[in-house]
Amino acid sequence: MTAYPDTSFLVSVYLTDAHSSEADRLMFEFRSSLLLTPLHELEFNNAVELAVFRRAIIAAQAVKARADFKLDLEHWTLQSLPVDTFARAVTLAGRHTARRGTRSLDILHVAAALALGAEAFLTFDHRQHQLAKAEGLRALPK
Repeated sequence: MTAYPDTSFLVSVYLTDAHSSEADRLMFEFRSSLLLTPLHELEFNNAVELAVFRRAIIAAQAVKARADFKLDLEHWTLQSLPVDTFARAVTLAGRHTARRGTRSLDILHVAAALALGAEAFLTFDHRQHQLAKAEGLRALPK
């Protein structure tokens, strides 16, 4: 089963937080079938830097997290975002944002997962979980 992780999931894998043990379990289950794009690389690196800015981690932890992620990226192939990803995102926004309060990047991740043919969507973000589930993805964790 192919799985598309969002940034909250990846951050919990590479930095220690309340969701890390569940993220590690799911990473073990889906490691060989993850769908990643350049959007993941950008968002992950930015999230790590924001954690430093917010003083949630120190610079040395950021360096390690980025290095570990980069090393793992060597084992995965980054998928290009399919051409229809943004059109799908616009449709999802019209269908869900007024009711769910979803943000653009959350919508873009779900649209990318759908466009890439993901079966599961890995996230710790409540709104993104609801959106993925509403669009027929297996949203994990439950």
